[in-house]
Amino acid sequence: MKLILGNGKTAQSIARFLKGQGIAFQLIKDTRDIDDHNILQSIDEIFISPGIPQTQNIVIWARAQNIPVTSDIELFSRYTKAPIIGITGSNGKSTVTQLLGEMVANDGKKVAVGGNIGKPALDCLSSDVDFYVLELSSYQLDYTQTLNLLTGVVLNITPDHLDRYPDFDHYVKSKLSLYRYCQHPIINLDESLTSKIDNAKCFGIDMPKQATDFGTVTCHGSCYFLKGDDMLMAVDEMKLIGKHNITNILAALSLGDQIGLNTDSMIATIKTFKGLEHRLEWVVRKQNIDYYNDSKATNAISTIKAIKALIHKHKTISLILGGIAKDEDYSELFALINQHITSVILIGQSTKIFKTNIKTPQTHATSMQAAVDIASNTDCEAVLLSPACASFDMFDDFEQRGNIFKQCVNNLGGKI
Repeated sequence: MKLILGNGKTAQSIARFLKGQGIAFQLIKDTRDIDDHNILQSIDEIFISPGIPQTQNIVIWARAQNIPVTSDIELFSRYTKAPIIGITGSNGKSTVTQLLGEMVANDGKKVAVGGNIGKPALDCLSSDVDFYVLELSSYQLDYTQTLNLLTGVVLNITPDHLDRYPDFDHYVKSKLSLYRYCQHPIINLDESLTSKIDNAKCFGIDMPKQATDFGTVTCHGSCYFLKGDDMLMAVDEMKLIGKHNITNILAALSLGDQIGLNTDSMIATIKTFKGLEHRLEWVVRKQNIDYYNDSKATNAISTIKAIKALIHKHKTISLILGGIAKDEDYSELFALINQHITSVILIGQSTKIFKTNIKTPQTHATSMQAAVDIASNTDCEAVLLSPACASFDMFDDFEQRGNIFKQCVNNLGGKI
């Protein structure tokens, strides 16, 4: 008998899959419903939602009894026949996953994209797929012991989810565990926490050292993507904004090259790829103000990257900031805001914490509509929603927060 723990879409996808396979299971939505261990006597494996931390009593007990506690990703890997590409990182993994998926499709291959983005992995299973491209969270990797990846990458590692791990080192180990499962690893040379791996394909902002590696070069004031010594395209030709997206594109190129995609096809995809919703998404221009939705920025480093991307395009920026602050160092973000942001509109629980550290003129708003109204009346060229915080104090998730922001922007008066 299998036990499924959880109440989200991952748990539901596991239940659908096991039912389809004719495998007996019991679904428990809340671990608090297990008031004794009698229910576990016939259980030989537990499939767990990634949202349930390893510190839960049921997880500790099961591991002490040598009962496997398994992710949906590992279960998925047992049944798939097509190659799997795994992508993780503190930031950028959704963008790279989606971009690579579009590269595969535009190269004439059949692809399924999912995991921690879009569909749960098990809902992607099909006999009619050439490649699976999966975004993998640290939570999913924590419950994975066996996984067969053709190739994969750890994009970057910065402090995040520290409420879930004893310390940063444990979070780093969780991310780097992806490489245990890779036949052909991809390494970001600009990520100092990634160890050297023999025979890995590499990418980085600097010029490539190997003919098969990807990088960039600046020549006569313009920056270009390179594979080895070969120039591929000018950075200005991509629709994505920001230096961090240059790195994301290099990662996607490296992964695509590793699985045999045509380079010209990949470049054509990059030139038309507009990015993902809620990731530094340009919304509209109204009354000479550009509005950007970066609701996915739930930590400091994400907001830092967003600001750095926009300050090269806009001289004055109003920033909507706040929510549930994470256990991380915000000092670099505060310094950047104080230097480059024209005005700040604070929302959510973090207002008191942020208020004392930000010297830029600031206002407090009790709703997203109020925040947008205030920002639209400041003297700025751009309004940026990039909260640097979780959303659960005011919204269901970052998607709802971003969608409400866009609705509020569209409700503003004035011509587009």
